[in-house]
Amino acid sequence: MTKGVIALSYAELDRVSVIQSVIDRQTTQQQAALALKLSVRQVKRLTRLYRDHGAAGFASRRRGQRPGNAINDDIRQQALATLKQRYGDFAPTFAHEKLTELHGFKFSVETLRQWMMADGLWKGKRRKQASIHPSRPRRSRRGEMVQIDGSPHDWFEGRGPNCTLIVFIDDATSELLSLRFSPTETTQAYMETLRDYLNEHGRPAALYSDKHSIFRVNRPDKEDVLTQFTRALKTLDIEPIHANSPQAKGRVERANKTLQDRLVKEMRLNNIDSIEQANEYVHTFIADYNRRFAVAAQNLEDAHRAVLHGDAELGLILSGHHTRKLSKNLTLQFRNTEYQLQGHGNGYRLRGAAVTVCESFDGRVTLVHKGQELTYRTLQKGEAAVTLADEKTVRSHVELALQRQQQQPDWKPAPDHPWRQPLNSAP
Repeated sequence: MTKGVIALSYAELDRVSVIQSVIDRQTTQQQAALALKLSVRQVKRLTRLYRDHGAAGFASRRRGQRPGNAINDDIRQQALATLKQRYGDFAPTFAHEKLTELHGFKFSVETLRQWMMADGLWKGKRRKQASIHPSRPRRSRRGEMVQIDGSPHDWFEGRGPNCTLIVFIDDATSELLSLRFSPTETTQAYMETLRDYLNEHGRPAALYSDKHSIFRVNRPDKEDVLTQFTRALKTLDIEPIHANSPQAKGRVERANKTLQDRLVKEMRLNNIDSIEQANEYVHTFIADYNRRFAVAAQNLEDAHRAVLHGDAELGLILSGHHTRKLSKNLTLQFRNTEYQLQGHGNGYRLRGAAVTVCESFDGRVTLVHKGQELTYRTLQKGEAAVTLADEKTVRSHVELALQRQQQQPDWKPAPDHPWRQPLNSAP
């Protein structure tokens, strides 16, 4: 029997104890075979091995030797060099995708993770203690419920302006259904994204959002008042649902974190630094993202419905609606501008009628009464009113002001500006 220290694994130690009990006639060979999940013939072989060599006979002869399938050190160095040069801030999984798909390397994600940790390129994250929130099962069909949210972020890493990404993600499949970059999170941004969504997929059964003022009037005395976006959803027969907490719409919240990592780096690799370029690229990104992360719905039937409105009618629905009352002269005031109906004769029946002013986001105004468009002329147009800014749009207002001031560095007040008028001396 070999003397000295013998290194055995836990599995090998188990075999030693079972075979020792067979030799001591405390266990039969059949019982030992069941315990070790081996055949009786293998138990007999191990028994002879133990009698001839003792516990040392159970030690693997390959222990301490380099595995035959070990990856060459040159390949490891090449992979890490490519990683440092192009994907230095990528996580192991995302970096592995790029190295295998674009550079032809062949190794597992875990191998790369160990290399990165050994080289100081990645630090393993401690698992967070799970927060207790009641779980909600996925919807069974694609299009039954779509979670929506806006994600403000430095998407271009300083190469372009800060902006917001509007995200529509399916609850049943985790499939990205629509993405759109916008300067800020506004009603216009959601309506434009919704229109893209409707043109591509049709009408979902419900949209699941937070309680932002875009989706809900958050005043107890105006619970029945609809926002512009919710009014459009009601017209299209899409049910609006508002979450009570961020955890309730966790699918889109988690998608935002993934997008702030993957989409940012993909746009960096593709030299994208503007909102226009990003909105062209998102279609390619969506296809790749869904191929990797989307799951199959429990029910393969699609819950999307056809859009019943024409393109022009859909444009009026997805615009700002405002109600005005016609005067005796068939005029109305809207945004410091006076409009008068034309081609309606004396228009006695329209005097005092409520008219819907549909204002598109490019400034076009359409007057509608009982589903019919009204012809009009503009009588007087004054200076546009100053728009109100909230905490999500103030950044955009400041950046636009800076751009305008940089374009007119030598601006001076008009000759009739009050600042230029001489002060009257006191009598």
